[in-house]
Amino acid sequence: MNIVPIAFDSLGTRSMATFKLPPHPMELKRQEEHWQKIVEYGRVSDVIIITHYHYDHHNPSFPSLYDNKIVFIKDPKNNINKSQSERAGFFLPLIEKVARKIIISDGTTHRIKNARIRFSPPVFHGTNQRLGFVIEVSITDSETFLFTSDVEGPALKKQMEFILEEHPRIVFCDGPMTYMLGYRYSYDNFNLAKENLKKIIEKTGVSKLVLDHHLTRDINWRDKIADVFDTGVKHNCDVLSAAGFIGLDDDLLEARRRELYGNKKDINKGD
Repeated sequence: MNIVPIAFDSLGTRSMATFKLPPHPMELKRQEEHWQKIVEYGRVSDVIIITHYHYDHHNPSFPSLYDNKIVFIKDPKNNINKSQSERAGFFLPLIEKVARKIIISDGTTHRIKNARIRFSPPVFHGTNQRLGFVIEVSITDSETFLFTSDVEGPALKKQMEFILEEHPRIVFCDGPMTYMLGYRYSYDNFNLAKENLKKIIEKTGVSKLVLDHHLTRDINWRDKIADVFDTGVKHNCDVLSAAGFIGLDDDLLEARRRELYGNKKDINKGD
């Protein structure tokens, strides 16, 4: 199985402003570079999976990406919040015109060629339903690869159940949202997430645990989950960012916005 991370926060791509600063021109350039890679890989793919309807997980402006593809989607009508439902209602009619097949995938299992693709039941995007629901994805061929999507942890039992059932060798996980720790992400949930990440290492036999997305918007993310790294060492599991997975150093452009802008006079250049 060949796993190729294309666009991750540790690789410098994120689309929304935080820290009261807009995306820096370097971020916008990187985002465009990564989008072109998505298009390149999309053109040769048989299957595209959409785990939820946030704009960093689908692009309604480019429906031709789905031309003649099998598209597995999060159920657009059930276990979904108002915002994602509205986005799905706009997006899906666009790709229905071009996709070979669109399959609602929540809680289902499928076989494509030699691969088994299993989807979790819908789980919270984070620790409550405010941001809606996502589906986790497990793909088994020569080994099992699991993508948690935006669980922001995982801190919750239902998010963990699917991971532990699948016994993956490689996990790509949206780690806890430490850059908002204490106001948008509680310390209790942070501690639960760390314990659950350690449990994944101890119980599943995972050899590579990739933590990225919300977690790597924090320049000090490694220090904050030091005990997870220690558990990885004890159980021969590499704990990595997506950048580290492909042998690169982290390039946390969003977390470095203040540094990138330098003088506040330069901020308007990012508009």
